[in-house]
Amino acid sequence: MADTWWNHAAVTHCLVALFGMGSWISVNSLWVELPVIVGILPENWNLPAYLSVLIAFGNLGPLVVTLIHHLAPGRLNEQLLIHTIQAMAVVAAALLALLWDYETEVAGRKHSLAFLLLSFILAFVCCTSTVSFLPFMFRYPPQYIRTFFIGQGLSALFPCMVALGQGVGKLECVEVNGTVQPHHYKENFPAQNFFWFLFVMLAVSGLCFAALSRKISGDTEAVQEVTTPDPEPQVDEGHPLQNGGLVSKEEVELEKPEVAPETPVTFWTPRNIYLLVLLGLSNALTNGVLPSVQTFSCLPYGNMTFHLSVILGNIANPLACFVAMFVLLRSSVGLGVMAFAGCVFASYLMALAALSPCPPLLGSAAGISLVVISWIVFTGLFSYLKVIIGTLLHEAGHAALLWCGVFIQAGSLIGALSIFPLVNIYQVFHRSQDCVNNCTT
Repeated sequence: MADTWWNHAAVTHCLVALFGMGSWISVNSLWVELPVIVGILPENWNLPAYLSVLIAFGNLGPLVVTLIHHLAPGRLNEQLLIHTIQAMAVVAAALLALLWDYETEVAGRKHSLAFLLLSFILAFVCCTSTVSFLPFMFRYPPQYIRTFFIGQGLSALFPCMVALGQGVGKLECVEVNGTVQPHHYKENFPAQNFFWFLFVMLAVSGLCFAALSRKISGDTEAVQEVTTPDPEPQVDEGHPLQNGGLVSKEEVELEKPEVAPETPVTFWTPRNIYLLVLLGLSNALTNGVLPSVQTFSCLPYGNMTFHLSVILGNIANPLACFVAMFVLLRSSVGLGVMAFAGCVFASYLMALAALSPCPPLLGSAAGISLVVISWIVFTGLFSYLKVIIGTLLHEAGHAALLWCGVFIQAGSLIGALSIFPLVNIYQVFHRSQDCVNNCTT
């Protein structure tokens, strides 16, 4: 009875979702908690720039894994690799909860060196998970790939819900001695508790992967026991028997079915290249470009607009993955139209960020609604697109999922590095000040 419960498909779906949740929950948690810690750590408002660079360098992990696959095919133990990086993430999260506000003096200036180093380790793990978790999922049928992406969506949803309960970004303009000043309310619980939540979620993900590994090894042993052939009596090859009579070797050869020569199947078909390009573009926008300017596109409309965009947008992520479990769009034209529609909303959000601190419809309910809806639709469209492409590439084999992970990380890296100088060096985007009229005529 217990064995039947353990092998139930619903249990496997649950384990896969929680396993997938651990892939990007670390980076998502760091971004969500930024409004709380940015005013405490010495880097102040430059902290997002540091974090973007660290996440970009985290792509060294996928590069190393890809080189190992190329130079030593079949030598890399994927399960051991996943266990290793998950253990690294759990230890780093525990240290982060203890040392996140520890300051170190470097070249005469104070820096949160512990926070930055541990953030890099977490980013390294997240990036490496993309090229290790997905190839591992090749052991399962395609429907579990969609469950895996739902888990990745939960990695964004869970931190947002906890941050909402924490009270991130609550601000009120208070008049003091005739002047209006911003008053930031204290959070319901400190950042240390939030990082302990991250530790627990990573530990749960690691335990779920251990359970999946055990299920796979158990299933393999069961299959071997069932399929082990009974020993057959030895027959003299010079006198093979057929229907109780003797036949010659020549007759046996004539009766063997003719096997057509196998034609080599290449992965690099125009359709697969097209899917990988769409996947890279999707991740460049969703993981690199747009998150870097979300504050500029939302905060001019108020803190509540910013948090609604973050939370509802992250809810759209797993919702889109759930829809993909039942509605699988295979048309290349349809996928292209969906990507184009997502780019239209992305362009609108980029325009809002470029016009900050005075975007259109500022101070109106229409402006707030448009920016929130745009973030929801943008995130939902590209989340669905990524799940569908991952499912279609799953059908092309193990190597396809490896390249799927490579293009996910390459797109994210290109997006982050392309927007970084615009935000932090050339300062194309300008942030608004709280409780101040930023649009004086």
